[in-house]
Amino acid sequence: MNTHKSEKPLEWITRFAPLVTSGGTVLDLACGNGRHARYLTDIGYQVTALDRDISAISESEIADRIELIEVDLEDGSPWPFSTRKFDGIVVSNYLYRPLFPAIINALDDDGVLIYETFSLGNEKYGRPSNPNFLLKPGELLSACSDVLRVIAYEDGLLKTPSPAVKQRICAIKRPFDGGPSPL
Repeated sequence: MNTHKSEKPLEWITRFAPLVTSGGTVLDLACGNGRHARYLTDIGYQVTALDRDISAISESEIADRIELIEVDLEDGSPWPFSTRKFDGIVVSNYLYRPLFPAIINALDDDGVLIYETFSLGNEKYGRPSNPNFLLKPGELLSACSDVLRVIAYEDGLLKTPSPAVKQRICAIKRPFDGGPSPL
């Protein structure tokens, strides 16, 4: 059964975080215990961490170095960043489909979205198993590809740290200009 309570940041996040403007602003959406907020703060980003329960991160050693926002985005509360833009947005192990447009809109020009979450097929390996919390085939790519320039996308079974079926994307808010990707 997979779990996502690790203190170690996901490899997908660490791989693509350097694409975010150095020292820029990053939103860690559904931050959980703050593993990505901690990592991003440690490498020099200005981090805003948002979750419906911030108690785990508010008592951590980085609480005084990040902006903490406690809001439940699934209970009808308004998106707290109506005019604010971020150089990067990180989302892991979280899916609430109505937020896709708000997340993309909250990216500044050249902002980087780094997103990884579970997809259909994961029910064979553990939680989540409810289809409401599992991406459909190609869904994350479809949500991003019309507005963002996709740098990398994967969809399938990951064997480590524990078996899970996931989709993950790294995309930049800018049109494709025919030049090389920034990898």
